[in-house]
Amino acid sequence: QVQVVESGGGLVQAGGSLRLACTASGSILSINVMGWYRQDPEKQRELVARIISGGTTTYAESVKGRFTISRDNGKNTVYLQMNNLEPEDTAVYYCCADEVTTTFSGGKFRYWGQGTQVTVSS
Repeated sequence: QVQVVESGGGLVQAGGSLRLACTASGSILSINVMGWYRQDPEKQRELVARIISGGTTTYAESVKGRFTISRDNGKNTVYLQMNNLEPEDTAVYYCCADEVTTTFSGGKFRYWGQGTQVTVSS
């Protein structure tokens, strides 16, 4: 009973910007880590950026200085501001809510969104 929904993907020219948003909802008590991953058909899914509830962030080397991750803990929402986009950023972007505690289970679990397409044209 946890849903993760992304929004904000689309088509943009190289050098442009997009902002992705992701909200987790349901019987959630807490989410320790929220992050963004991406995958294109020829590569494995890779971490783009993640943020821990206290605010510590991690970025892939390829996006440092161009992407910024932030979150609103009260809304269980994470954002990814993507600037100076490059054709190599083209992929399906997936949101991940990790180390989630819920009212219906005693453990911590990971939940994925359905993905949102980002296409950067040259």
